Amino acid sequence: MKVHKFTFNPFQENTYLLVNKEQKCLIIDPGMQDDHECDELFQFIEKQQLEPIAILNTHCHIDHILGVNKTKLAYDIDLFCHELEKWNIDNFALQASMFGFKLNPSEAVIQPVYFNMNSLPEFLGEFELETLFVPGHSNGHLAFYNRNFGFVISGDVLFYESIGRTDLPDGNFKVLEKSIRAKLYTLPNETIVYAGHMQNTTIGHEKRHNPWIMPL
Repeated sequence: MKVHKFTFNPFQENTYLLVNKEQKCLIIDPGMQDDHECDELFQFIEKQQLEPIAILNTHCHIDHILGVNKTKLAYDIDLFCHELEKWNIDNFALQASMFGFKLNPSEAVIQPVYFNMNSLPEFLGEFELETLFVPGHSNGHLAFYNRNFGFVISGDVLFYESIGRTDLPDGNFKVLEKSIRAKLYTLPNETIVYAGHMQNTTIGHEKRHNPWIMPL
């Protein structure tokens, strides 16, 4: 299993390609803002001869979904996200206006495939991913854990010595704190954390050094 990271848009959001041994890939949190950023990702996929099979989002704040429609068009694949992210999807254009992004009419509406923890997409098994429900930054936030390869894609829940903001409409610090302690800090200390922003970290490092959420 290989993880490739790309950093896009003014929020410096991390988009990930998760590639299995059959050269199939998941595109996780596509945040490309413009054609130049799309070309960076798409050309990498072409050069590596990868086969994208789905878009998978940890959550659907604007910086994580700016590139969804162009990715869907490029590869004729669906976006999968938790059903509790519906508000963020329905209000994509509102999110854009709040942060000064201008969307073309074709970009303003996103059609996702919603799922919940009882109806997970079958392709997760191909990538050995366990789905962790970790709300607090957003209502339907998920993290994706690969036990065999020792990494978790954490989205905007846990960062290097920091955490996701909780002052947005669907944020809640106490809920986020519970998610981190119950779902992430219980992973092995050596687990690599591929976060939605900033550099990689490990669970052990955050348990020792994160000033926002210390272990109980």
